[in-house]
Amino acid sequence: MATLNTKNTPQSQSSQEAQNSHRKQANSQSDAVDDRPAPMEVLRQARAQLAELTGFASESVSSFEQTEDGWALDVEVLELPRVPDTMSLMASYRVDLDPRGQLTGYRRVRRYERGRADTRRPGGR
Repeated sequence: MATLNTKNTPQSQSSQEAQNSHRKQANSQSDAVDDRPAPMEVLRQARAQLAELTGFASESVSSFEQTEDGWALDVEVLELPRVPDTMSLMASYRVDLDPRGQLTGYRRVRRYERGRADTRRPGGR
């Protein structure tokens, strides 16, 4: 039967403290990742916050991406209903959110009639 030598030296204590510190840091980083909202929750929050600020209900989200600073979305809204509906004025808003999904800014980037095709080519050509 073998015996273990388990002396509690300053070096072994220092090594244990370093391992414990590393584990705590790894756990806090995984907790931070878990604190982020799911993408669908970010979409819901963005639409609700934009509607509250502008008074316009969003009809769709045409672009959605995660950025270095959080999230960026393009949200299509009905700004002015008209008859027939194809003549209604629509707008595209660029919405910026922080990593937790809180709106940090928005701006209208385009206004158009619902029934009109986009004449701009992709890539701005």
